[in-house]
Amino acid sequence: MAGAPDGYATRRQLRARGLRPGGQPVAGQVLRPRYRRGPLVAYLYRLDCAKPVRPMTPAKRAALDKANTARRTCPQCRRDAGYVIPTSLGVCVPCAYPDDEQRAA
Repeated sequence: MAGAPDGYATRRQLRARGLRPGGQPVAGQVLRPRYRRGPLVAYLYRLDCAKPVRPMTPAKRAALDKANTARRTCPQCRRDAGYVIPTSLGVCVPCAYPDDEQRAA
C-alpha cells in the first residue's frame, strides 16, 4: 500500500507473502479519505513479527467443503443450486419465485 513505511504491511500484503499477523497488535494505520463516508483505514503489522501461514490440513479442507456444500443446498427442495443461496431469499431462486418458472415453460 502506498504510504506504508518499510517493514510494515497490511493483512492482504502479509497474505501475499505467505505470512499472517500471528497475534501481534496493530502497529499503525494508513488513512485514505473517501467521498461522503469516513476515511478508509488500512491497519499495518510489523513484518519482523509476522508468522508463516498455517498449512491447510485434510480435516480443514473437508470442513470447508462441507460448509460450502451446505451454503449451496436449498433447505426447501434439498437440491444443490450450483451457487451460494442468497441470505436475502433463504432458498434457491426457483423456490423463491415459483410463478416465474411456470411462466417461462
